[in-house]
Amino acid sequence: MPTTAAALPWTTAVSRDALRTLQLNIGRFCNLACTHCHVESSPKRHEHMSAETLDKVLAWIDQHRPPVVDITGGAPELNPGFREIVRFARERNLEVMDRCNLAVIDEAGQEDLVDFLAEYQVHVVASMPCYLVDNVDKQRGKGTYDRSVAGLRALNAAGYGRRPELPLHLIYNPGGASLPPAVAALEAAYRERLATDWGIVFDGLWCLANVPIKRFRRFLEATGKLESYEQLLFDNYNPATLQSLMCRSTLSVDHDGRIYDCDFNLAIELDAGGKEWPRYLWEVSPEDLAGDSIAMDRHCLACTAGCGSSCTGAVV
Repeated sequence: MPTTAAALPWTTAVSRDALRTLQLNIGRFCNLACTHCHVESSPKRHEHMSAETLDKVLAWIDQHRPPVVDITGGAPELNPGFREIVRFARERNLEVMDRCNLAVIDEAGQEDLVDFLAEYQVHVVASMPCYLVDNVDKQRGKGTYDRSVAGLRALNAAGYGRRPELPLHLIYNPGGASLPPAVAALEAAYRERLATDWGIVFDGLWCLANVPIKRFRRFLEATGKLESYEQLLFDNYNPATLQSLMCRSTLSVDHDGRIYDCDFNLAIELDAGGKEWPRYLWEVSPEDLAGDSIAMDRHCLACTAGCGSSCTGAVV
């Protein structure tokens, strides 16, 4: 098949540009267990960034000042180091993004979460894979839609999506083995339904393709769709996406400090630059990484198909 590694469509190595975003995956513990989760987070996972590793990461941030600190997980808010990272980065005027599943907002112990995020002007990037209850609950668990709506309304009440210093973006991903649709029409549908049904507003919609690894890959295998989905990605390969791939300006860091070219490579433990030994954040500088080749394999087709895909949506 043309989707074998030997026949991947890019013919030259993709290399790193200047670092813009430091993405921290601070743990796998989550209050949800979504069917598409590429890091297989759940309430049964207990990996988290230790205090020792956190201190090293914060020292690196202090020295190198990446413009954006993007915090993910798991549900990052449930990690004991989450708020320390937020405070530390914002005190240095760095942009902080919180990848929030929305349902975490009504968890016990998180009653002040929205106020905390607003106080530090954290950019909230919220998972909302559909505006319809059945689609959300099928992918993320029964009752998650209602909890997500409640979370969005709480964010709106605090000024998110209404004030420029409190940006709120929603994340869409397809429910099955298909590419994301055109973002403009989908965003318009989101705005209409969420505003009409719930009075919810937001700043923008980011569309992500499902990467065929981990849970989603097992779904594809179980339904006999893996080969056809990989072929779909291959057939829609767009070389124009290569210049804007997120891995060129983002460095992903796991809870143990190990570095990867993206959160998807992190999930499958494909080390940064395809190196055969682990490297840790505190062992490198942004200057060390500039020009390095990106470790790529056939799962990267998801980020290069159609309009491309990244943690901030389409890339072209």
